[in-house]
Amino acid sequence: MRRIIPIAAAACLAAGLALTAQAAVGPGQQAVLDHFAQLAKQADPSFSGFSAARGKAFFLARRTTGNADTPSCSTCHTTDPRNEGQTTVGKAIAPMAVSRTPKRFTDLAKVKKWLRRNCDTVIGRQCTPQEAGDFITFMSSL
Repeated sequence: MRRIIPIAAAACLAAGLALTAQAAVGPGQQAVLDHFAQLAKQADPSFSGFSAARGKAFFLARRTTGNADTPSCSTCHTTDPRNEGQTTVGKAIAPMAVSRTPKRFTDLAKVKKWLRRNCDTVIGRQCTPQEAGDFITFMSSL
């Protein structure tokens, strides 16, 4: 009987951890990701899903095609998106990671606005739907 309690406790803990891992992408983020997935599939019928690894590479990449003062997303948002960032004029930016700022990427209009603005500044063009989805997937994984 004594062994059953620790096993049951371990099973409950494992189930709770699994739910926590799945909860990284909340319903708001999922709706935004679904929007970008639909656009990505229209642009490329072979689209097979978003990747946190590609999103991380996109976030950390240094570019020469945008504004010279902001060659990377990490210029303002730091290399660890769980930390607070700072604009080039010194204004604080809440952490990009969903684990630290749970309402991030839940409002499609805001996501589109900030992606449009920041993609133009950093990479000198609009982000593709796959880049946007990869980026959000990465931020939701932290």
